Amino acid sequence: MLGVDIARNLVAAGNARAQSLGLGNLRFQEGDASDLGQLAGDGFDLVLSMFGAMFAPRPDAVAREMVRVTRPGGRVMMGNWIPNDPTFVAQLLRISTAYSPPPPEGFVSPMLWGVEQTVVERFTGASVPAERISCEPDVFTFHHDGSPSGFLAEFRDYYGPTMNAYAAAAAAGREAELHAELEALVHEHNVSGREDVTTIPAAFLRVTVEV
Repeated sequence: MLGVDIARNLVAAGNARAQSLGLGNLRFQEGDASDLGQLAGDGFDLVLSMFGAMFAPRPDAVAREMVRVTRPGGRVMMGNWIPNDPTFVAQLLRISTAYSPPPPEGFVSPMLWGVEQTVVERFTGASVPAERISCEPDVFTFHHDGSPSGFLAEFRDYYGPTMNAYAAAAAAGREAELHAELEALVHEHNVSGREDVTTIPAAFLRVTVEV
Protein backbone atom coordinates (compact mmCIF):
# COMPACT_ATOMS: atom_id res chain seq x y z
CA MET A 1 0.00 0.00 0.00
CA LEU A 2 1.20 3.47 -0.86
CA GLY A 3 0.12 6.82 0.56
CA VAL A 4 0.85 10.03 -1.32
CA ASP A 5 0.77 13.51 0.22
CA ILE A 6 2.14 16.88 -0.86
CA ALA A 7 3.30 17.74 2.68
CA ARG A 8 6.79 16.44 3.45
CA ASN A 9 6.23 16.48 7.22
CA LEU A 10 3.09 14.34 6.92
CA VAL A 11 4.89 11.85 4.68
CA ALA A 12 7.66 11.55 7.28
CA ALA A 13 5.12 11.15 10.08
CA GLY A 14 3.23 8.48 8.15
CA ASN A 15 6.36 6.46 7.43
CA ALA A 16 7.48 6.72 11.05
CA ARG A 17 4.12 5.55 12.32
CA ALA A 18 3.95 2.67 9.84
CA GLN A 19 7.41 1.56 10.93
CA SER A 20 6.52 1.80 14.62
CA LEU A 21 3.47 -0.41 14.01
CA GLY A 22 5.43 -2.95 11.99
CA LEU A 23 3.46 -2.29 8.82
CA GLY A 24 6.07 -3.30 6.29
CA ASN A 25 3.54 -3.28 3.45
CA LEU A 26 2.71 0.41 3.89
CA ARG A 27 4.81 3.40 2.87
CA PHE A 28 4.28 7.07 2.09
CA GLN A 29 5.89 9.37 -0.46
CA GLU A 30 5.61 12.98 -1.55
CA GLY A 31 3.39 13.75 -4.49
CA ASP A 32 0.78 16.08 -5.94
CA ALA A 33 -2.65 14.59 -6.65
CA SER A 34 -2.88 16.71 -9.79
CA ASP A 35 0.42 15.34 -11.13
CA LEU A 36 1.25 11.78 -10.13
CA GLY A 37 3.92 11.48 -12.80
CA GLN A 38 6.18 9.50 -10.45
CA LEU A 39 3.59 6.68 -10.47
CA ALA A 40 3.18 4.32 -13.41
CA GLY A 41 -0.17 4.03 -15.11
CA ASP A 42 -2.51 1.11 -14.31
CA GLY A 43 -0.61 0.45 -11.10
CA PHE A 44 -3.33 0.16 -8.43
CA ASP A 45 -6.50 -1.83 -7.88
CA LEU A 46 -7.90 0.88 -5.58
CA VAL A 47 -7.16 4.59 -5.42
CA LEU A 48 -8.72 6.18 -2.34
CA SER A 49 -8.93 9.75 -1.11
CA MET A 50 -10.84 10.77 2.00
CA PHE A 51 -11.13 14.56 2.12
CA GLY A 52 -7.64 15.00 0.64
CA ALA A 53 -7.49 15.15 -3.16
CA MET A 54 -10.49 17.50 -3.15
CA PHE A 55 -8.13 20.24 -1.91
CA ALA A 56 -5.54 19.74 -4.65
CA PRO A 57 -5.31 22.35 -7.41
CA ARG A 58 -6.41 21.62 -10.98
CA PRO A 59 -9.34 19.28 -10.21
CA ASP A 60 -9.71 18.06 -13.78
CA ALA A 61 -6.07 16.93 -13.68
CA VAL A 62 -6.75 15.23 -10.32
CA ALA A 63 -9.53 13.16 -11.88
CA ARG A 64 -7.36 12.22 -14.87
CA GLU A 65 -4.42 11.23 -12.69
CA MET A 66 -6.49 9.08 -10.32
CA VAL A 67 -7.98 7.26 -13.29
CA ARG A 68 -4.61 6.92 -15.05
CA VAL A 69 -2.93 5.14 -12.13
CA THR A 70 -5.88 2.73 -11.61
CA ARG A 71 -5.87 -0.64 -13.35
CA PRO A 72 -8.78 -1.46 -15.70
CA GLY A 73 -11.39 -3.11 -13.51
CA GLY A 74 -10.16 -1.22 -10.46
CA ARG A 75 -11.86 1.58 -8.55
CA VAL A 76 -11.32 5.18 -7.61
CA MET A 77 -13.11 6.16 -4.41
CA MET A 78 -13.38 9.60 -2.82
CA GLY A 79 -14.97 11.11 0.25
CA ASN A 80 -15.67 14.82 -0.36
CA TRP A 81 -17.27 17.42 1.86
CA ILE A 82 -20.55 18.85 0.55
CA PRO A 83 -20.87 22.62 -0.01
CA ASN A 84 -23.48 24.56 1.99
CA ASP A 85 -24.32 21.48 4.04
CA PRO A 86 -25.65 22.27 7.52
CA THR A 87 -23.41 19.69 9.21
CA PHE A 88 -20.12 20.37 10.94
CA VAL A 89 -17.30 20.42 8.39
CA ALA A 90 -19.09 22.45 5.74
CA GLN A 91 -19.91 25.03 8.39
CA LEU A 92 -16.34 24.96 9.74
CA LEU A 93 -15.03 25.66 6.25
CA ARG A 94 -17.64 28.38 5.65
CA ILE A 95 -16.60 30.20 8.81
CA SER A 96 -12.88 29.70 8.13
CA THR A 97 -13.24 31.07 4.59
CA ALA A 98 -14.90 34.23 5.92
CA TYR A 99 -11.75 35.02 7.92
CA SER A 100 -9.23 33.98 5.25
CA PRO A 101 -7.70 36.13 2.51
CA PRO A 102 -9.52 36.17 -0.86
CA PRO A 103 -8.47 33.24 -3.05
CA PRO A 104 -6.18 33.89 -6.03
CA GLU A 105 -7.59 34.55 -9.48
CA GLY A 106 -8.68 31.33 -11.17
CA PHE A 107 -9.21 29.53 -7.86
CA VAL A 108 -11.64 26.61 -8.06
CA SER A 109 -13.43 25.81 -4.81
CA PRO A 110 -12.54 22.35 -3.46
CA MET A 111 -16.15 22.08 -2.28
CA LEU A 112 -17.26 21.51 -5.88
CA TRP A 113 -15.99 17.95 -5.40
CA GLY A 114 -19.07 17.55 -3.21
CA VAL A 115 -21.45 18.31 -6.12
CA GLU A 116 -22.52 15.19 -8.04
CA GLN A 117 -22.85 16.90 -11.41
CA THR A 118 -19.34 18.33 -11.13
CA VAL A 119 -17.89 14.96 -10.10
CA VAL A 120 -19.48 13.25 -13.09
CA GLU A 121 -18.21 15.96 -15.46
CA ARG A 122 -14.66 15.61 -14.15
CA PHE A 123 -14.48 11.84 -14.43
CA THR A 124 -16.23 11.66 -17.80
CA GLY A 125 -13.59 14.18 -18.87
CA ALA A 126 -11.08 11.53 -17.78
CA SER A 127 -12.72 9.05 -20.18
CA VAL A 128 -14.87 7.17 -17.65
CA PRO A 129 -18.45 6.50 -18.84
CA ALA A 130 -21.06 8.26 -16.71
CA GLU A 131 -22.77 4.98 -15.84
CA ARG A 132 -19.60 3.86 -14.05
CA ILE A 133 -19.65 6.85 -11.71
CA SER A 134 -21.82 6.84 -8.59
CA CYS A 135 -22.26 9.46 -5.90
CA GLU A 136 -24.09 8.85 -2.62
CA PRO A 137 -24.46 10.99 0.49
CA ASP A 138 -22.89 9.47 3.59
CA VAL A 139 -21.93 10.52 7.11
CA PHE A 140 -18.52 10.56 8.77
CA THR A 141 -18.67 10.74 12.56
CA PHE A 142 -15.83 12.30 14.51
CA HIS A 143 -15.14 10.78 17.93
CA HIS A 144 -12.87 12.64 20.34
CA ASP A 145 -12.14 11.52 23.90
CA GLY A 146 -12.23 15.03 25.27
CA SER A 147 -14.17 18.27 25.29
CA PRO A 148 -15.47 20.07 22.20
CA SER A 149 -12.88 22.76 22.92
CA GLY A 150 -10.13 20.14 22.83
CA PHE A 151 -11.55 18.80 19.58
CA LEU A 152 -11.44 22.29 18.07
CA ALA A 153 -7.81 22.61 19.14
CA GLU A 154 -6.96 19.66 16.89
CA PHE A 155 -8.42 21.51 13.89
CA ARG A 156 -6.74 24.75 14.92
CA ASP A 157 -3.31 23.12 15.11
CA TYR A 158 -3.39 20.54 12.32
CA TYR A 159 -6.10 21.24 9.71
CA GLY A 160 -4.93 23.50 6.89
CA PRO A 161 -8.07 25.60 6.29
CA THR A 162 -8.51 26.38 9.98
CA MET A 163 -4.79 26.97 10.51
CA ASN A 164 -4.85 29.51 7.67
CA ALA A 165 -8.01 31.15 9.02
CA TYR A 166 -6.54 31.56 12.51
CA ALA A 167 -3.34 33.05 11.08
CA ALA A 168 -5.28 35.54 8.93
CA ALA A 169 -7.65 36.41 11.78
CA ALA A 170 -4.74 37.01 14.15
CA ALA A 171 -3.10 39.34 11.62
CA ALA A 172 -6.37 41.28 11.33
CA GLY A 173 -6.96 41.41 15.08
CA ARG A 174 -9.99 39.12 14.79
CA GLU A 175 -8.65 35.88 16.27
CA ALA A 176 -10.92 36.00 19.33
CA GLU A 177 -13.93 36.57 17.08
CA LEU A 178 -13.10 33.58 14.91
CA HIS A 179 -12.41 31.39 17.93
CA ALA A 180 -15.75 32.31 19.51
CA GLU A 181 -17.61 31.34 16.34
CA LEU A 182 -15.84 28.00 16.08
CA GLU A 183 -16.28 27.26 19.79
CA ALA A 184 -20.01 27.82 19.39
CA LEU A 185 -20.00 25.57 16.32
CA VAL A 186 -18.32 22.56 17.95
CA HIS A 187 -20.55 22.77 21.01
CA GLU A 188 -23.67 23.06 18.86
CA HIS A 189 -22.78 19.99 16.78
CA ASN A 190 -21.58 17.76 19.63
CA VAL A 191 -24.26 15.06 19.94
CA SER A 192 -22.62 13.11 22.78
CA GLY A 193 -24.65 14.90 25.43
CA ARG A 194 -21.44 15.27 27.45
CA GLU A 195 -18.78 17.93 27.87
CA ASP A 196 -15.92 15.46 28.25
CA VAL A 197 -16.63 13.47 25.06
CA THR A 198 -17.14 14.87 21.58
CA THR A 199 -19.17 13.11 18.88
CA ILE A 200 -19.89 15.11 15.75
CA PRO A 201 -21.46 13.78 12.52
CA ALA A 202 -20.56 15.41 9.20
CA ALA A 203 -22.15 14.70 5.83
CA PHE A 204 -19.99 13.92 2.80
CA LEU A 205 -20.36 12.68 -0.77
CA ARG A 206 -19.11 9.14 -1.33
CA VAL A 207 -17.82 8.80 -4.89
CA THR A 208 -17.15 5.46 -6.59
CA VAL A 209 -15.64 5.26 -10.07
CA GLU A 210 -15.34 1.92 -11.83
CA VAL A 211 -12.39 2.22 -14.18
